[in-house]
Amino acid sequence: MKKTTLKILSNRLVGQKETIAVAESVTAGLVITTLSRAVNATSFLQGGIIVYNLGQKTKHLDVNPIHADETNCVSPEIAVQMAAEVSRKFCSQWGIAITGYAVPVPALKIKSCFAYYAIVKNGETVLASVLETRLTGQGRVQQYFVDNLLDSFARQLF
Repeated sequence: MKKTTLKILSNRLVGQKETIAVAESVTAGLVITTLSRAVNATSFLQGGIIVYNLGQKTKHLDVNPIHADETNCVSPEIAVQMAAEVSRKFCSQWGIAITGYAVPVPALKIKSCFAYYAIVKNGETVLASVLETRLTGQGRVQQYFVDNLLDSFARQLF
């Protein structure tokens, strides 16, 4: 993660007196860890939740269980639901969420790594998109997802 991106995020959020909350699956807490390293993080970072499976996503983030079951909790709709609910639960203007695969899963016919993410502001979807990579190695893939998600978020603040 570029320090300039974190600086931009911090300056914009603090300057606009806005806060953010994070819901993560595929990145396993790396988004919130990265945000916590920003200057003045306590002024804008409300908190977050790591939800790895269908049961936790439905219980804590009110994700639609039927759609979650049909998609193994990996879809644009799931990301949007996660972002909206984490924002609501943590009383923040912004909510971001990410769900996907950091390793191939042959049993599910997942051959490459990808993640859906969503950015929500005041309950409205600002951006829902997908990240894809040919990188290998779970840690490298997760970091790629974090860097690109936070870059996308920084662009939304202007």
